[in-house]
Amino acid sequence: MYFATNSCSVGEALEPKVRNLLHIKFPKLVFTFVDMNEVPEFSAAHQVFAEPTILLFLDGKEYLRKSRHIGVNELELAIERNYHLAFEE
Repeated sequence: MYFATNSCSVGEALEPKVRNLLHIKFPKLVFTFVDMNEVPEFSAAHQVFAEPTILLFLDGKEYLRKSRHIGVNELELAIERNYHLAFEE
């Protein structure tokens, strides 16, 4: 899940990069954008108060949480480890 608002320039710049990363490297993951202004209760329920924040869930369990200063390469490495454990063939 990708938590941000339309007024966050960092979140707006990072979102297409994260979408592209998931599409190319991790096709079994589903990208979900959560607008924190539209559903503040949902964001609070997931304890997300900073934007952008990325949560990775596998089988309903949170495996990764990254907020604010997120590097795409760092994110790729963090997802890769969990992705291969979950989807190893």
